Formats: sequence, C-alpha cells, structure tokens
Amino acid sequence: MDAMTLLHQRSSMGKLMGPAPGPEQMEAIYRAALRAPDHKELRPWRFIEFTGEGLVRLGELFAEAEYREDPAIEDSALDAVRKKPLRAPMVIAVIAKVTPDVPKVPKLEQVISAGCAAHGILLAAHAQGLGAMWRSGKYAFDPTVRKGLGLEEEDELIAFLYLGQLGGRHKPIAEHNIGDFVERWT
Repeated sequence: MDAMTLLHQRSSMGKLMGPAPGPEQMEAIYRAALRAPDHKELRPWRFIEFTGEGLVRLGELFAEAEYREDPAIEDSALDAVRKKPLRAPMVIAVIAKVTPDVPKVPKLEQVISAGCAAHGILLAAHAQGLGAMWRSGKYAFDPTVRKGLGLEEEDELIAFLYLGQLGGRHKPIAEHNIGDFVERWT
C-alpha cells in the first residue's frame, strides 16, 4: 500500500478478532510510533501492551474504577465493564510521559506528540492489514485507572488502542469538503 493510499483510506475497525499482531508486526508498529514529531527529543511516550491475562487485569482495573465511582453498581454492570478490553486480542495504552518545565516544549506539545505516536500505531496497523480502534472514554481520565497504570501527576493517558485481525469490513468513510476546514491567507 502506498503512503497516500494509507493516509486517505485508514479507518477505525470496531470488530476485531484474534490472533493478536505478531512480534514482527508489533516491531513495525512501534517503529512507526517512535517517528512521531518530538521537539528536543524528549520521547514523551510510554506504551503499555495488554494481551491474554493482561486484558483481564485491565478489565478488573476498569471495574475497580466503576465500583469506586458507584459502590452500589450491579454485578452485571461490573461484569460488562470487565469485558470491555476483551473486544480485541490486544490493547495498547498510549501515555504522554510529560517532562514539566522544559523550555520551549510545553506540556501540550508533549501530549500532542504522544497523540501523533498513537496515530502512527493506527497507520502502521492498517498498512499491515490489521484492524485498529482508538478508544478513550472515561477510563482515560479516571484516577483509579491512572494510578493502576502507574501514571504520574503530569502524565496524560492519550488512548486505549484496540488492535487485532479484521473482524468485519471497513465502513465507508464520508468524503469531506476540504474548503470547510481550510482557510487560506494569500
């Protein structure tokens, strides 16, 4: 797949199945992530990869967050929360590992850099015929989840990227009018 086709056709895949991407695929994926723009070479990224029992542990962390928010939550609702990471054979948490007070590299720039790394993961997955879905939701901001993943106060959880084999067809993505998004000063 040529680069422009990849950039124009990448889309999220909500239906994912096993097996998880293999070691060679993951090496290519992480190499792409590590090419994200990185002012002053801070490398403000951290990735936590969940597979197998790791997905179960992540589900337990999500359930713990739900229970702390609502101790009266029904067991069936907690069971549903526990299953969320099991929607794919692999989940990657993308974390902006922020270095505070760096001259000319504010926190926002470091967070955006980690977002670019996440996008690199999605592009590299698609280029290899894998499916991927960027999910964030409330767990990305939950203090219980943040603590369970070892985030420091300045860090930001950018995304949970779900990866696997295609479990369905890519939905057609609407074409957008470029003029609706671009302002030109000439």
